[in-house]
Amino acid sequence: MILTAGMTVLLPLSAHADMPGHHPAYLHALSDLRAARWMIAHRPGDAAVSSQEDIAITEIDRAIGEIKHAAYDDGKNLDDHPQVDAPMDQPGRLHQAADLLARVHHDIDREEDDPMTRDLKHRALMHVEQAQAAVDHAIDDVHYER
Repeated sequence: MILTAGMTVLLPLSAHADMPGHHPAYLHALSDLRAARWMIAHRPGDAAVSSQEDIAITEIDRAIGEIKHAAYDDGKNLDDHPQVDAPMDQPGRLHQAADLLARVHHDIDREEDDPMTRDLKHRALMHVEQAQAAVDHAIDDVHYER
């Protein structure tokens, strides 16, 4: 009877053992960042647009690094790769990357209790915002044929 009571108490706790930390959105943001990076890196384009694409890729790489660090600190399994957000509403890879970056921003812009992780989150958001700006400039360059 004591064993049964003990199991009743411990079973609900064991169900949460593989979900450390408070921020499952970090892993989802990583998947979306990787997809956005691929969209930008594999878009055919000219040299003028590619300079903005290079900036976006650099900022995405920096955001990935910050989020990986925050996810690791939060106890997340970095080998877990959740499915990328879908569907994409806009045609073209730059528009799809812009949509993904907006979703990443939403995923990681949540309240953070841990001061160390809060700093990582703010740096990641800064890099995502800079990547968004570069993608927006690239879209404008394509639109206005600059």
